[in-house]
Amino acid sequence: MLATISHNGQSYQIDFSKPMDISISLRGDHKNPVAWYLKHPEIKPVKDGDFIGKVSEGASVNFNNIWFNPHAHATHTECVGHISEEFHSIQQHLKSFFFKAKLISIEPEKKGQDQVITRQLLEKKSGNLDCDALVIRTLPNYIGKISRQHSHTNWPYLEEAAAIFLREKGIKHLLIDQPSVEKEKDDGKLLAHKAFWNYPKNTRFDATITELIYVPNKFQDGDYFLNLQPASFENDAAPCKPVLYKILDQ
Repeated sequence: MLATISHNGQSYQIDFSKPMDISISLRGDHKNPVAWYLKHPEIKPVKDGDFIGKVSEGASVNFNNIWFNPHAHATHTECVGHISEEFHSIQQHLKSFFFKAKLISIEPEKKGQDQVITRQLLEKKSGNLDCDALVIRTLPNYIGKISRQHSHTNWPYLEEAAAIFLREKGIKHLLIDQPSVEKEKDDGKLLAHKAFWNYPKNTRFDATITELIYVPNKFQDGDYFLNLQPASFENDAAPCKPVLYKILDQ
């Protein structure tokens, strides 16, 4: 289904019949990605006395409990409530769900034992940021990201100056294929989160960060439209299924 979308006075055509999913599905086993030192998620049938909520074991329906943490186990979108003392819900602060986006691939810069996405790298790779959202695919990129055990790996992260650059360029929605925009062990400084949200002095409540995405190599760098619609959780973060749509006739 073709549709015409307007952004900053310009019209773009996209095909809604060809979505490009960049989320990671949540599984109830060790093949699920894991971060922050938790065990893998669990998806298990309800048990109540003799009842087991599984059709193959005699129930009329499959009836599962699901245990997971959005920050550790799933593609998730978070608001400033992730770092604020006051409660802020992603459900209350994200009010629109369709944005012009740019996908870029970046090989982080090695600094000692760290892999860092610097301001200079973003300036070089991002070009004209005439968009609301930026999707970062880190290199090397490989299918194993969908089941990677991230704990104690010192994953790539954004330096504070890089987050400030994105804020200054008007990027409202940042998506990345790592468990966090922060260094895994940063002593609670959260410099990139604070810089991107401009917290606490002039907080951007409508800005979001989406982590633990996976962008297949077949998706080329460039401009897209993004559907970003987290599940309806009253929480600082919620599982999300970000979907890209190619802009036609580029």
